[in-house]
Amino acid sequence: MFDSTKECAEKLDAQDKLAAFREEFYLKPGSIYMDGNSLGLLSKRAETTLMEVITDWKEQGIDGWTQGKYPWFSLSEQLGEMMAPLVGGSPEEVIVTGSTTVNLHQLVSTFYEPSGTRTKILADELTFPSDIYALQSQLRTRGYDPDEHLVCVKSRDGRFLEEEDIIEAMTDEVALIVLPTVLYRSGQVLDMERLTTEAHKRGIIIGFDGCHSIGAIPHQFSDWGVDFAYWCNYKHLNGGPGAVGGLYVNKKHFGTLPGLAGWFSSTKEKQFDMEHTLTPAHTAGAYQIGTPHVLSLAPLIGSLELFKEAGIERIRTKSLRINRYLMDLLNAELKEYGFTLGSHTDDKRRGSHVSLEHKEAARICKALKKEGIIPDFRAPNIIRLAPVALYTSYSEVWEVVQALKKIMSEKLYEQFKNEREVVA
Repeated sequence: MFDSTKECAEKLDAQDKLAAFREEFYLKPGSIYMDGNSLGLLSKRAETTLMEVITDWKEQGIDGWTQGKYPWFSLSEQLGEMMAPLVGGSPEEVIVTGSTTVNLHQLVSTFYEPSGTRTKILADELTFPSDIYALQSQLRTRGYDPDEHLVCVKSRDGRFLEEEDIIEAMTDEVALIVLPTVLYRSGQVLDMERLTTEAHKRGIIIGFDGCHSIGAIPHQFSDWGVDFAYWCNYKHLNGGPGAVGGLYVNKKHFGTLPGLAGWFSSTKEKQFDMEHTLTPAHTAGAYQIGTPHVLSLAPLIGSLELFKEAGIERIRTKSLRINRYLMDLLNAELKEYGFTLGSHTDDKRRGSHVSLEHKEAARICKALKKEGIIPDFRAPNIIRLAPVALYTSYSEVWEVVQALKKIMSEKLYEQFKNEREVVA
C-alpha cells in the first residue's frame, strides 16, 4: 500500500544518492521550484565559470580567444566534448552553438534535399510551435506550400503520439523527418531508435528536437543511427536564460556542406586565412554559423561538470522514482478534485515532468505561486510539474501535493482569473 505520509518522503530523501547536489544550486528560501523543464536553476559552479570567463575578458582582452582558463576560440568544441556522453555521440559529433531554432534552420537547410516526388517534411501536431514555424519557412524558401508539403502526424487523444502512426506516414513522398524526443506537454518519450530504423528503411533522413530530454534521460544517438539532433541548454542542463544551444550530426554525414555557412563553419586551422572559399570543419563544428556567445557558453562549463559527477543514468533513475512518487501522491490525495493525469505511467514512455490536467489549470497555477510553489502552465488546461533530480527533494514534492490539496479544498484558486500570464 502506498505511504502518503511526510515521514515516507523524509525517508526517501535520506536514501537519495543525489541529495548532496542540492547544495550546488541556489534554492530560494520559502519557495519550491517545479519548473526546471522550462528554465533550470543557477548552480554555484555555473556562476563560478561565468565569472572566470568574465575575468579572462577583463584581464586578457582579445587574447582571451586563445589564452586564459577557457580559451574562447575552442570553447564550443570543448563543451561539445563534455556534452557528448549525454547524447550518446562522439565528441566530434556534438557542438554547442546557436539556439534551438537557428540550429533547426541550419540542419534542415543542410539535410532537406527534395527530389522528384520526395518533397515533403514529416513532423507532428504536438511538437513545439517554433519547430513548425521553422519548417514552414524552410519549405517556403524552397518554393513549396507548407499546407501541402508539411505533413503533421495526428495524435489520437491530444496527449500522445503512436509510433505506428508516425511510421505509417513515412511515405515515398517524405524527404525529411523532424520529431521531438519528448513531447513538451505530456512528457511522452518517443521510441527514437525504432523511428530511426523505420525511417532509414525507407531512405528518409530523420532528426530530433531534444529540448525536453537532454540532461534528463540517456540517449544513444550514434548507436541508433540518428542523422541529426538539436536542443536548448537552459532547461535540464541549467545553462541560464538564453543559453547557447547544441546540435549533433552523425559522423556519416561529415563532409556535407552546411546549408547556412559562416566563418565558424571553417576548420580551425583555416578560419583566419580569410579566404573567400570555405574549408568546412570535418566535424559537427562545420554546422556552426557565427561567433559563439561566449558569456552564454560560460555557465555550461560548470553545469556540465555537475552532470559528469552525477551521471546521466543516476539522474534518470531518480527522475523516474521521484516522478512516480509524485503521481502516486496525486492519485492518493487529489482524486476528488477533478484532475486528470496527462502523462504516461509507463516509465519507458515518460520523460522528466508530470502533466496534470484541470479545467481551472491557469487559476490553480497562480494559486500555487501564491503558496510559494513555481509550476508551469500550458494552455488550455495543463499544469506541468517537474521534480528535477539534482535539486528537488521528495519532501518538496510532498509539500507541493499538500498545497494543491489545500488550494482545491478551500477553493483558493477562485480569486484568480483562469487565463495565462504573458509568459506562461
